Amino acid sequence: MTGDMLTIFSEFLGTMILILLGDGVVAAVSLKKSKAEGAGWVAITMGWGAGVAMAVYIAGFMGPAHLNPAVTLGMAMIGNLEWAMVIPFILAQTAGAIVGAVLVWLTYLAHFRETTDQGAILGTFATAPEIYDTVSNVMSEAIGTFVLVFGIMAFGQNSFTDGLNPLVVGVLILSIGLSLGGSTGYAINPARDLGPRIAHAFLPLKNKGGSNWGYSWIPVAAPMLGAVLAALLYMVIV
Repeated sequence: MTGDMLTIFSEFLGTMILILLGDGVVAAVSLKKSKAEGAGWVAITMGWGAGVAMAVYIAGFMGPAHLNPAVTLGMAMIGNLEWAMVIPFILAQTAGAIVGAVLVWLTYLAHFRETTDQGAILGTFATAPEIYDTVSNVMSEAIGTFVLVFGIMAFGQNSFTDGLNPLVVGVLILSIGLSLGGSTGYAINPARDLGPRIAHAFLPLKNKGGSNWGYSWIPVAAPMLGAVLAALLYMVIV
């Protein structure tokens, strides 16, 4: 596999693992008769933080392991990624997210059949706010993504023990989830929300409701806005 193809594949693979582990913990907590049913928000945020760290470790030897279109955009803006790679990265990330969501469905297939709550089923795939308010929802996602992207950029200016950086990123995700995720569920990653939402739309889920496409633009557009703001501040400072 050539260098560029391997790098693009790493974004697909890493994002697939990210969604498998991240949406996997949501399924474990939300679906009926799971051993983790009802474990709560802290379990979800810890699962997502660990999932991000593991996905970055898995993909990191092949490429930059952005696993997030917002991170990819921010890195291109500050000159850490060629602009020609942005679209291929985003397409690979979104495809990986779709496949990861399908793997979650297969893993919890019997539990999806036992679950009748349409909101819980959709929540296993995609995010939704606790209070629908467009301005508030956009700000929540933009601010959370700003912290994520600027944090990753700042980490690049620090010296870590070899192999520690993905773990630090995972802790950052955990912190964002615990502190900022209660409003919208902290998508902070367009591929993380859009890919699984697409999977929800086509999978033959027994008690499936709608995929809430009316809200779907916010966890796509707002994280990109947050990434742009993070990159602009980084360029001013550095």
